[in-house]
Amino acid sequence: MTETMACRGPDDRGTWVQGHAALGHRRLAVIDLPGGRQPMSIQAAGTTTVMVYSGEVYNFTELRQELASRGHRFTTDSDTEVVLHGYVEWGEAVAERLNGMYALAIWDAREQKLVMIRDRMGIKPFYYYPTPDGVMFGSEPKAILANSLASRTVTLDGLRETFAYVKTPGHAIWQGMREVEPGTVVTVSPEGIRTRVYWSLQTRRHPDDRDGSIARVRELLEDIIHRQLVADVPRCTLLSGGLDSSAMTALAARRLAAAGEKIRSFAVDFVGQSENFIPDDLRATPDGPYVHDVAGHSATEHQDIVLESGQLADPEIRARVIRARDLPIAMGDMDASLYLLFKAIRQHSTVALSGESADEVFGGYQQFFDPAARAADTFPWLVRFRQHFGDDDSVLTPDFTKALDLTAYVRDSYRQAVAGIQRLNGESDFEYRMRQISHLHLTRFVRVLLDRKDRMSMAVGLEVRVPFCDHRLVEYVYNAPWELKSFDGREKSLLREATADLLPTSVYERVKSPYPSTQDPAYAVALQNQAKDLLSTPSHRVFDLISRERLARATASTPQISQASRRGLEMALNLALWVDLYSPDLTLS
Repeated sequence: MTETMACRGPDDRGTWVQGHAALGHRRLAVIDLPGGRQPMSIQAAGTTTVMVYSGEVYNFTELRQELASRGHRFTTDSDTEVVLHGYVEWGEAVAERLNGMYALAIWDAREQKLVMIRDRMGIKPFYYYPTPDGVMFGSEPKAILANSLASRTVTLDGLRETFAYVKTPGHAIWQGMREVEPGTVVTVSPEGIRTRVYWSLQTRRHPDDRDGSIARVRELLEDIIHRQLVADVPRCTLLSGGLDSSAMTALAARRLAAAGEKIRSFAVDFVGQSENFIPDDLRATPDGPYVHDVAGHSATEHQDIVLESGQLADPEIRARVIRARDLPIAMGDMDASLYLLFKAIRQHSTVALSGESADEVFGGYQQFFDPAARAADTFPWLVRFRQHFGDDDSVLTPDFTKALDLTAYVRDSYRQAVAGIQRLNGESDFEYRMRQISHLHLTRFVRVLLDRKDRMSMAVGLEVRVPFCDHRLVEYVYNAPWELKSFDGREKSLLREATADLLPTSVYERVKSPYPSTQDPAYAVALQNQAKDLLSTPSHRVFDLISRERLARATASTPQISQASRRGLEMALNLALWVDLYSPDLTLS
């Protein structure tokens, strides 16, 4: 089980076994390289407390000072030791004191219990699997699936979660497996399994006017970037030329410049993309020119990672992506390019800062402004997906499509998601609807993207930090009225004005553009050829799910393959490879 996590922790390994408790760990060394080895244990009150931990706690310096004042003595400079002493001092309540991204498991020998804690936003993945006499856990499903006690069954409900593009809290796809939900403590003891939510997104009255809000956002961002630049290994930023990554990079560059350092920045691009770019309703501009504007403006040490279609369509890269994700989720070339970007970055840096989640926090997506998405009785991003990709983007068999009944699944999931969203006293119907849309993005949509980011990065041993997921910033901006978040009629008004002095004019004025996707027709042709190879193996198990006729139509030669057909090809190839790699026991009734 531990060795399946070797890619997440290439620097060290360790196991601890005592009585009926066993902990395993693979380490990516970032802070206190010699002193942070795990599993880490301490003796207190005559008993052992031991921990395995993934992630970073950014306020460990303050916590260390407070614990030292309470009599704790430290032998390392690692944040790991601070968290462990924090548990000894405060018990499960240590969770409320942590600022960071973390998944941690503590064996408390005195009380004979296992305590599992996950960060507030769900940045770090965490899964567990109850057994008749205990529990297994791991950062990824593959760690649990490596144990023969775990079933490889995937039911219709698991498949629905895979295809629906919604993230149901706690759902782990594999039958019997659960996800430690964000902001949650799960305790396992002889009395059973107990769950406690220590943080959730709460509705409060926003305290500031426009100028005060802009100032507070800037203050928070300065503090967050300062904290998240702390590392004993090379750092960098992921730069797309959009507002989020540009603001983050500019803040990081200024912070390091004060110490006489330069920040490295990296961007992904595709051969010929800038020269031959074709605007569409998702992406009006290529990233390249804006990336270079920011790199010059902030004086970063910049490098473009330029990819070819052959790399994006490479079946071996597809296999690595699916092994990383444990699932056949079809984000196509955007997954492959992200994996290849991170793999290239890892040759230079161990820690990268990402602009992920700023769109969810500040309101950057088109669906925040689309009247149809605002009015829809469903997840707003699904409305935009249909507008861009069309309704008939499936290569699934009619029988499987009927059995999935995704329409009902999404409807029920949506109603469950909006049921608990608190309304502010006196809040207008429009403001409450925008609060709902913000809440849905921060508790459902962003978790899909955070999981993708974590799996692709940790598959190559790269730690990616997400400053915009700091819970203080999330809470503050979530409660700002929509008229304040979009006071100039544009997306992410608060973020734009809070960092305006740091940005080149081109980026300040740029309209939101999503993560890039290749426009090279050669990529789609490569997918078609791979699908033809798959069709030549009619006995493949994937054809229990995929329609041969629909897949054959998607392989037909056309001057310009549609986005729907391209997505269908990616879905079929991902499913086939997932079946080959994981041999799931599919229950389709």
